[in-house]
Amino acid sequence: MTNRFAADKTLGTLAKWLRILGYDTTYEAENSGNLFFDSLEDNRILLTRTKKIQEKFSTRRSVFVRSNFLDEQLKQVVDEIGINRAEIQPFSRCIQCNLIIVEISKDNAYGRVPDYIWETQEAFNQCRQCERIYWPGSHAERSMEKIKLIFNSKSTNSTN
Repeated sequence: MTNRFAADKTLGTLAKWLRILGYDTTYEAENSGNLFFDSLEDNRILLTRTKKIQEKFSTRRSVFVRSNFLDEQLKQVVDEIGINRAEIQPFSRCIQCNLIIVEISKDNAYGRVPDYIWETQEAFNQCRQCERIYWPGSHAERSMEKIKLIFNSKSTNSTN
């Protein structure tokens, strides 16, 4: 997975969903304004809804996101960047910190997740930075359905 993204402050939900797909995605609200743009590595694809920002960084690979709606935003990025379903790694990054999450034992999750979750789930992952714990639940199933729709739509709407 080689694509890395930088989303401006208008695209927080899109940034979260790119992280859900497994993409390294920085987000302006975490490091605002000029500091965010000045600190961007050259290999990040800039995602913006602001023409002035796109024009200011015209030498950088970018996507001007046209829609206000998440599903359309995701479809546009997937199509314009040429993301294939085979290259995504869903639920491999912390949606808050953007770091790769690591597997932890069920015993290490005890007392840190709701009792019902601990009793009914076997697999747990954790962010090393914020220590948020993740498990496969109904939210993961709903997210996978959205991912399927985005990629099914891509295959029927493009000639790739």
